[in-house]
Amino acid sequence: MAGRLLLWALGALVLLRLLSLGIYPLTDATEARYADIARRMVERNDWVTPWFSDTAPFWAKPPLSFWASAFGFELLGLNEFAARLPHLLLGSLVAILVWVQGRQMSQRAAWHGVALLAGAALFLVASGAVMTDMAMTLGTTLVMVGFWRALHDDTGSRSGAWLMVLGASIGLLAKGPVSLILCGVPIVVWVSLTGRLVSAWRRIPWLRIGAIVLVLSLPWYVVAEARTPGFLRYFIVGEHWHRFFTAGWAGDLYGSAHQFPRGTIWLFALGAALPWTLLAPFAWLVGREPALTSAATRRDGEAAYLWAWALTPCVFFTFAGNILWTYVLPGLPALAILGGCWTATRRRRVQVEGLITLGVIACCAALIGLLTLPKVSNLLDARSAKSLVDDYRADAAPEQPLYFLGGVPFSGSFYTQGKARAIADLRDLPVGQPAYVILNKDAFNALASDVRMRLQPRTIRGNRVLARIQ
Repeated sequence: MAGRLLLWALGALVLLRLLSLGIYPLTDATEARYADIARRMVERNDWVTPWFSDTAPFWAKPPLSFWASAFGFELLGLNEFAARLPHLLLGSLVAILVWVQGRQMSQRAAWHGVALLAGAALFLVASGAVMTDMAMTLGTTLVMVGFWRALHDDTGSRSGAWLMVLGASIGLLAKGPVSLILCGVPIVVWVSLTGRLVSAWRRIPWLRIGAIVLVLSLPWYVVAEARTPGFLRYFIVGEHWHRFFTAGWAGDLYGSAHQFPRGTIWLFALGAALPWTLLAPFAWLVGREPALTSAATRRDGEAAYLWAWALTPCVFFTFAGNILWTYVLPGLPALAILGGCWTATRRRRVQVEGLITLGVIACCAALIGLLTLPKVSNLLDARSAKSLVDDYRADAAPEQPLYFLGGVPFSGSFYTQGKARAIADLRDLPVGQPAYVILNKDAFNALASDVRMRLQPRTIRGNRVLARIQ
């Protein structure tokens, strides 16, 4: 069993993350965009096609993550907490799977693994963020844990196969075929290098698993293509080919490609694992003596399996032309299991566990600091229209409309429930009708005098101005 102080620190971190979900606004572009898609899903009662705008379908991602936030809205109303809570629950399921896999060695290894996962910067952020990555990570983790169980546990081979079915289906409905690649590559590499190819084929009902996965996931793809023709071509060719191979891909319908030099994913991985990348050298110095037992991660080739799982996202996306740091996320559960098994077998494991506890406490302090520092609050406000929308509601009569000059940001659409409208030129504003407009501060200062005379500034937040039309 892990030390009491570590468990208390871990519990505090989970509680802080839960309480934080409703404190800060949904920011542009990622969180507000996905939350607004989920809002439209509930508003239209359309659970098949995610909608990017009133007229444009969102073909870039399958709907599972949007379903999650939409269910949150149905249960808890349209707010930040409801949007984020389902993703925290998905992250909790990933942590439970890490505990289950680590528990095969010892409870200490299991709790160490959970602490290492929960404290990793990327997991801490993604577990309470409105994104698609945590849902896919749950899918890949289910497949990887299920495969190991089906191959090695005679009593759990059937449950392992069902975990693989569930995980593959979740992955396909959360991100698409890329989730199968991130599972299939490490499995194929491991069975090939360890000579278990024949054993894996005989023990695991691959054809039955594949058939059930198709039954569970393929209907949505078929119906989605029928509802909005062109979806499959864009999703498969664009999102799964051009986004990977075409650097600076210009065909993105929903933003721009995230181009970085090839190999940058490894730097993202170092940042994703903070604070453990800083504490790992100290842990190695403290725990470098021979282990108490050699069973930690050498159990029937488990170390090689976990390393293959952990490194696949970085190796795979090394060759990608467009990446984000969240692409590292599917490998973090395996790294956490490896780390937990290693720390749990050190001769000086109390000292090593103390370093893990220190890291978790540092995460708690960082989370509190980020949520209370005025500069951080101002930065979040600057990336969201929530405060300006609140100012508008406090100042305007119910029938007075709100416009955004140049385009409505996703946060503006979400917090006005789709009622805000875009306007290309302030000269097109209605005459004789009270209204409000949000525009960039520089754009406001550059207005012609006759136009500016019609606007009465009400509040200024960051670089945006809320003005009342005289």
